[in-house]
Amino acid sequence: MIKYIIPAIIVFLIVLFWEKITDFVEKNFNIKLNYIVVSSIIAAIAIILLLLNY
Repeated sequence: MIKYIIPAIIVFLIVLFWEKITDFVEKNFNIKLNYIVVSSIIAAIAIILLLLNY
């Protein structure tokens, strides 16, 4: 059950704080982030790591 709840929470937090994340990255690294690409990559990595660990 934890396998499915934790990735959902991570994705929810990324979506919730997306504006702050993009502002932080843009200020520090001068890189504009594409919402769909970055969120899908982070979600995929998080799901894969959590499924491998449990």
